[in-house]
Amino acid sequence: MVFLCSQKVFAQEKVKTRILFLLDASGSMYAQMDKETRIVVAKRMLTKLMDSLQKAKGIEVALRVYGHTSPPSRRDCQDTRLEVPFKQNNYDEIKKRVAAINPKGTTLIAYSLQQSAGDFPREAGVRNVIVLITDGIEECNGDPCAVSEALQSSGVILRPFIIGLGGNEDFHKAFECVGRYYDANTEESFNTVLNVVISQAINNTTAQVNLLDEFGKPTESNVNMSFYDMHSGQLIYNYIHTINEKGNPDTLTLDPIFKYRMVVHTLPKVVKENIEITPGKHTIIGVDAPQGMLQLKIVGQTNYDKLQFIVRKQNTTETLDVQDANETEKYIIGKYDLEILTLPRIYQKAVSVKQNYTTTIEIPQPGKLIVTAVSQPYFADIYQMNRNELVWVCKLPMDRRTHSLIIQPGDYKIIYRAKGAYKSINTFERDFHISSGSATNMTLN
Repeated sequence: MVFLCSQKVFAQEKVKTRILFLLDASGSMYAQMDKETRIVVAKRMLTKLMDSLQKAKGIEVALRVYGHTSPPSRRDCQDTRLEVPFKQNNYDEIKKRVAAINPKGTTLIAYSLQQSAGDFPREAGVRNVIVLITDGIEECNGDPCAVSEALQSSGVILRPFIIGLGGNEDFHKAFECVGRYYDANTEESFNTVLNVVISQAINNTTAQVNLLDEFGKPTESNVNMSFYDMHSGQLIYNYIHTINEKGNPDTLTLDPIFKYRMVVHTLPKVVKENIEITPGKHTIIGVDAPQGMLQLKIVGQTNYDKLQFIVRKQNTTETLDVQDANETEKYIIGKYDLEILTLPRIYQKAVSVKQNYTTTIEIPQPGKLIVTAVSQPYFADIYQMNRNELVWVCKLPMDRRTHSLIIQPGDYKIIYRAKGAYKSINTFERDFHISSGSATNMTLN
């Protein structure tokens, strides 16, 4: 069940956000915060927030509460209920329901989170956010971290926000794996944190990606960058990197609620994980992406229709690119192995690509071989002589009488036997030489 799929298409478009407030109403919420109890402060903060959110566009809210229907003596670990579901203009309903809540029972965070998954309507292109307000850690042997991770990985919700009332160091340790945790030990800090959380939930912030060259300068550009949610793997944004008119990397807008994995689609790609965006602050993301250029040049005039070559990282088998001859392409600096798709193929090992430099590989102009079978079809193979060793080059198709091959300069041998000759002794061989820019004719009698 994935709800975020259309955000990657409309990166700059304001999408709908659904915020589920998950309120702790366990007995400990009667503890003091300043001059009042935590539950009284929480009710007042949520009521004020509902008044503010009424004016916001593209927002829907809902309320789930736990620990409020069973007495503490029962230790009811399923005491959670969706009190007000998502719908338009339900703010007054939430305020009334919040006012009527009285804390009673235990703290069941994991089960409440699990049940929250069903509170969000199944609708694509919507940001699903949970804001958990609690003054205690799990008391029902559940695992809030595992539940939150599963919901994020499946794309049901985004990274939850947790506001800990009267928390201590144990709170932070318990909740940092659940989502983004904030302490609120006073009413003033609660108000500040709640505003920060809501701002993160509904607003984007600015960022800048510095693609660093070999000297640590942000000079690299003009390459696509993909931003994925680290938890769900969902693709969120694509931006082609730009240097603006002032010579600086351009400013992007990113949703601060995500933790990102960024893939820079250089050759080969560069990946940076666990990127966190600070809400309301311009975040600079630096990544090493030093590049140089590579070109294959044919000396003289070429007779190839479209000569290409395969580029691989040194001593690997994965194809990075199939590049056209006489074209220039950028690669991350380093060493590469090239397989040039000539006849026969040419291999270049450990070719260096350097910062802001074009490495040019030259190969000689090919020649042409024309083979004509006069009387009948032949079984025929062409070999290159390499230090007295035969290296197979190609087989001539038997169904054609005339063959025209663009072939690299060098010494070759053709070994053939007429199709109608049924003895191996009828095998013949002929040596020939190919010169750049010249045609060699051969007749098989």
